[in-house]
Amino acid sequence: MRLTDRTRQLSASPIAEAHGWLAHRSSDRPLLDLSQAAPSYPTAPEIAARIAEVAAEADGGRYAPPPGLPELNDAFAAELSRDYRASIGPSRILPTGGCNQAFCVTTSALTEPGDEIILPVPYYFNHDMWLKLDGVRPRYLLPDDSLVPDPERAAALITDRTRAIVLVTPGNPTGVTIPPETIGAFHRLAVANDIALIVDETYRNFRATDEPPHDLFTRDGWENNVISLHSFSKDLAIPGYRVGAIVAGPEIIYEIMKLVDCIQISAPRIGQEAAVAGLRLARSWRAEQAARINRALARFSAVMADEPGGFRLASAGAFFGWARHPFADLSTDEVIKRLVLDHDVLAIPGTAFTPTDDRWVRFSYANLAADQFDELAARLDELTVH
Repeated sequence: MRLTDRTRQLSASPIAEAHGWLAHRSSDRPLLDLSQAAPSYPTAPEIAARIAEVAAEADGGRYAPPPGLPELNDAFAAELSRDYRASIGPSRILPTGGCNQAFCVTTSALTEPGDEIILPVPYYFNHDMWLKLDGVRPRYLLPDDSLVPDPERAAALITDRTRAIVLVTPGNPTGVTIPPETIGAFHRLAVANDIALIVDETYRNFRATDEPPHDLFTRDGWENNVISLHSFSKDLAIPGYRVGAIVAGPEIIYEIMKLVDCIQISAPRIGQEAAVAGLRLARSWRAEQAARINRALARFSAVMADEPGGFRLASAGAFFGWARHPFADLSTDEVIKRLVLDHDVLAIPGTAFTPTDDRWVRFSYANLAADQFDELAARLDELTVH
């Protein structure tokens, strides 16, 4: 048999590749794992109790309705309406099997092979991977020092094959939160060119403010161009239950449901039930976790301010720190290898998030214990070129 070159030419997931180095470790020192943003802490007791209840119910293992559980759509619509100070109805929400699936089915509904989507650099690696697997050309929107995507630069990349612009806020891997006025400028650009604006808001509840992330949902006709993607994985600490959501107009949701039906019929029922419990019963728990991670951000930023080992922090937020290593004569992959094998620190190379090797490293600091930040700095200080 023959395998498609589109698949063969892509590298494997950088998470899997980084974890592959663990088998070669010989140290007994505890690993500092800053590779993945999946919460290491258990979900809220209220959510866990509801998951157990659903597992024992007669219909607990059955398909959910393809448009989603009405209870989830109602609860999430109410939360979004409150958080964005807008009126968002349940029919504008489609639960999905995680936010990755939300992105994949959305872009597949918008594009044909050979079309283009504008992707700010650094990008979330699965976004770049999926577009290439689907025969779509990413047009890379290069950053300035602020790491905030620039609408004027994006305008210069639009062609007659452009179908969408993607924003991730807060960013993965940078942690940068895009200002509402910048998101608004991207929306105006999308409307002017009759393309979609896809806003991945996986980490929206880990921002440093309760102000709305943007005002797009208050704009007349937002459904014509805006597609907002969400995840319950990080917010509710249920990544294994695979539940996210798309917020969009009825026309694109109708088309996306065809794709979801071919992949898994509907988002998993038990994940949707867990999300309902989280939205209705675990608001204080969610706020506590967000506050704890914001404290971790402050501690991480403080230890990195001294540039341990020469690592310079360019940005941090949500779960992530984006830092530049000082070793001009080493590839970033080699730096990552040395970190894990010689210094017991597991991180992800920036080459997973950029088309070139510019010496960037992503640190997912949110799962570090309070006493591990100083230890991280000490281990980075150990890294020297022999």
